[in-house]
Amino acid sequence: MLTNLSHDEKKRLAAIELLKADEHDRDEILGRMTRLTGKTLGIATSFIAILDGDTQYLKAPYALPAPVTETRREDAFCLTAVAADDITVCADMRLDPRFRDNPFVRGAPYVRFYAGAPLRSRDGVIIGTLCLIDIQPRLFTSEQIATLRIMAGLVSAFLEAWHNIGYIDAVTLLPNRQRLMNDLRLLQTPGAVRRYRLMLFDCIDMPFAYEIARSLGMTVVEDMLRDMATLLRLKLEWHDTLYSVATGRYAVIMDDDSPIPPAELNDHLAGLSAHINTQINIDLHISAGYVGFAPGELDPTEILRRAVSALHDAIGRKKRVMAYDAASDARQKEDFRLLNDFYPYLHGKPGLYLVFQPKIALRNGRVTGLEALIRWQHPALGNITPDRFIPLLEKTTLMAALTDWVINAALDQVKQWSAKGIHLPVSINVGVSDLSRPHFADALAEKITARGLPPALLGIECLETERVLESAEALHGLERLKQRGFTISLDDFGTGYSNIGYLRKMPLDIIKLDRSLIKTLTTDKASHTIVSHVISMLKALDYTVLAEGVEDAGTFTSLRALGCDEVQGFYHSPPLTAAHLETWLGHYQTAHG
Repeated sequence: MLTNLSHDEKKRLAAIELLKADEHDRDEILGRMTRLTGKTLGIATSFIAILDGDTQYLKAPYALPAPVTETRREDAFCLTAVAADDITVCADMRLDPRFRDNPFVRGAPYVRFYAGAPLRSRDGVIIGTLCLIDIQPRLFTSEQIATLRIMAGLVSAFLEAWHNIGYIDAVTLLPNRQRLMNDLRLLQTPGAVRRYRLMLFDCIDMPFAYEIARSLGMTVVEDMLRDMATLLRLKLEWHDTLYSVATGRYAVIMDDDSPIPPAELNDHLAGLSAHINTQINIDLHISAGYVGFAPGELDPTEILRRAVSALHDAIGRKKRVMAYDAASDARQKEDFRLLNDFYPYLHGKPGLYLVFQPKIALRNGRVTGLEALIRWQHPALGNITPDRFIPLLEKTTLMAALTDWVINAALDQVKQWSAKGIHLPVSINVGVSDLSRPHFADALAEKITARGLPPALLGIECLETERVLESAEALHGLERLKQRGFTISLDDFGTGYSNIGYLRKMPLDIIKLDRSLIKTLTTDKASHTIVSHVISMLKALDYTVLAEGVEDAGTFTSLRALGCDEVQGFYHSPPLTAAHLETWLGHYQTAHG
């Protein structure tokens, strides 16, 4: 900000605003410098004067005769130093026609002596004045003038260094996020009707950048980040300030009448690449998000937050450019509300409960077991489905706590049923984070033993197949569960990472065919052929085959004809609470002998 001020009035005004604002650490150092100036030159009072509009502001005062923080511009002594563009000294202000009618000379505190040295930016623009005053006339030698000039240079250099440390990104040398926030505050003019857009650009996949740094060093990445900033400027052809708000992430405040409307940015952002070295370029898959605002409509923090929300929507939806979407933002906020609300339910607050879906043997129609599924009844938001809150929990340590809650609740229910003569195994879903826990299998075995139950009454349904295969800890966890007598199922076979080769790496008993594999079994010949071959192959490998999502008699009959072992789905029963499951079991067993 303290460079190129002579060519940018907005920058000059912003620099003055920064100096006027209170900043404890900076102002403390400035106070020491003004005190040192006064003591070195033997003058009673020293301060820094800043002219802005109709007002003079006094900063870092030392031994000021009266508690004055600002004066009228027309009463400012430093106007003469600014006009002269050099140090101005007045030995006796009562005798000087420039000052003798000034109210501070004619009345208390009766200032008689003044010396002022302009504070300049690097390119020579005056942003303030280092001032000395006394209530008595004084002679000021050429040696003292030289010393004052040196002190003014030191103050100017300090202000530039302070600004560069606090407001400049060290890698790109662009204005940083703090500067962006300050500039957004400067736009907050009461009654302003002009509208702006804050636009954020994400230019690089950070994990890939770290891989580049790992192979070639951080210098290559830093050079690339600087290239990105240059490319954005050239490609988008704007003249507004470009900010570096995070690594590989840039921002610009644009007028609403910008020559490049957001809708046209797709074409401008396509085809950009950055240099790694002279032989290799990488394609930049740039995403952009923006929010429109009028000064005073939103505070700067909220403006930036909404722009970030728009950018993350663009990244998540793989779109080049997206505007702020209030509905998407509200959903994101609600997601974090859910995450914040969830913790008490793991520690006794009513609302979490299990439901159980029966598994039916195709050979004889008997109930072979149950799958336990989590449900959450929120007091304000109602029933929240697992596919809404589980993905949120998976990113936190709450996921392990939820798995433990499900295990305890399922085992307690199994024990209650065993006491009633209902001896059906219940399976629970676990992911790679659970399987990777060092003592997960041991803890599970201890919980079973503590309730006096055999391991055969608790089944493990393995989720996230690809991630499990990539984790030696998770595979070891599966082996330990198998060694302790737990039945292990592979969930959702037929989706994502599904091939026969990986099955032999996992100690599996049951393969569950995903509903997407069988939903067109009775209406599509190709689907029927695929399912037939899959079942035959899995049976040849000695797996029990269970089909999920069976919802009609035709699918049930076809699966039985193809040799499938078990089914699960709404054709027989939806997931039921424990009490309803007991009632259902009574009716089902009566109907099926």
